[in-house]
Amino acid sequence: MDLATLVGLLAAFGLMIFGIAQGEEGIAGVGAFIDVPSVLITFGGAFMAVLAMCPSIPDYIKSLKTLTLAMKKVSVNEEETIRSIINLSNVARKEGLLALEEAANGIEDEFMKKGVLLIVDGTDPELVRSIMETELACTETRHKKNVTFWENLGSMGPAWGMIGTLIGLINMLGNLEDVAAVGPNMAVALVTTFYGSVLANWICAPISTKLKSNNVPEIQMKEVMVEGLLSIQAGENPRVIEEKLKSFLSPEKRSAFSSNGGGEE
Repeated sequence: MDLATLVGLLAAFGLMIFGIAQGEEGIAGVGAFIDVPSVLITFGGAFMAVLAMCPSIPDYIKSLKTLTLAMKKVSVNEEETIRSIINLSNVARKEGLLALEEAANGIEDEFMKKGVLLIVDGTDPELVRSIMETELACTETRHKKNVTFWENLGSMGPAWGMIGTLIGLINMLGNLEDVAAVGPNMAVALVTTFYGSVLANWICAPISTKLKSNNVPEIQMKEVMVEGLLSIQAGENPRVIEEKLKSFLSPEKRSAFSSNGGGEE
């Protein structure tokens, strides 16, 4: 569980309720922000509009479930990946590329394991790069699809909130004889705009941004694997491979990696 996402969402909701409670009616004023027709227009309209954008209902449901991905902590250890690649390069340098087949049995990452087996099979380096980069591109495309879903939903929220507001205003203007009801009706009309802003800025924007940030380290780690495995296939010195892969690390991580000892030749 990623506590940053969970705490951020809960704290933002709490602060919103706190702001509402600062009115004259206190916490009882929250009731003025609850209106079932407004909920149906704003949330229902936004979610159904996004459904219309999706290729199919199963795709829509699958995209909705990516909410749980934003709540999960991404575990990516680039330093450990680099050490594993350097160890593989030492094995290949001492025993040959065919010796990597046995080493591949201990690799848990399917992407890296696939690359090692392609090398063991004697696949042309350009074809290895093409296969791995294609899989990498497909992974990134799937991630972008999830991000786009939440961005679309976020853009629909304020739009349907405004639609709800216009509906409320039209109904209000059609009944101006009752002056005492103008204020309450105006308040209800504005609630839909409030709901649209909440949907966009409390849920959709944080989730889409979180999914984007989770995508970066995963893709970068796979890029490290591609470069490392191709360097092994090219027969490069383990020390050279280490220096090449360390360029993917931040200066702080690079210094820590060097101080802890990199690979061995």
